[in-house]
Amino acid sequence: MEVIQSFTIDHTRLKPGIYVSREDKGFTTFDLRITEPNKEPAMAPAAIHSLEHLMATWFRNSEVKDDVVYVGPMGCLTGMYIIMTGTYTVEDMRRLTIDCLKWILDQDEVPATSPESCGNYLLHDLPMCKWESARYARRLENDFHSEYSKLQIRLEDGKIFADA
Repeated sequence: MEVIQSFTIDHTRLKPGIYVSREDKGFTTFDLRITEPNKEPAMAPAAIHSLEHLMATWFRNSEVKDDVVYVGPMGCLTGMYIIMTGTYTVEDMRRLTIDCLKWILDQDEVPATSPESCGNYLLHDLPMCKWESARYARRLENDFHSEYSKLQIRLEDGKIFADA
């Protein structure tokens, strides 16, 4: 089997930021990396679940709503994926994400948290979601990262193979 592209990213050097994870078939997958993998704690499940509800609500009601395909958490709980159609740059997504995060900080409730509208409606934490959102907004504004570090493998003969 082929190695999935996201598994070729060196997660020991990955910083919080926004990255283009994949571009194909008219879609762009953005990696919104909120915490530093394997160095900072991952987001709590309840906080990232609330972030998913809030980000999905904001993006699907924003100026780019017609191009939003998917908004959801990473299984490792260190960030979110947003899949878009159209032509968006990392800088476009940075601006949109900062606007979204600022909106989240003004919210008093998480949308769609009833048993009828959510498959795990008790698993939400708005205060922690806001804390993570504020920290991520500061990072996007002050210490922005958008270039992946690829894995380097040292071969038996001492040569280094790097997937560039």
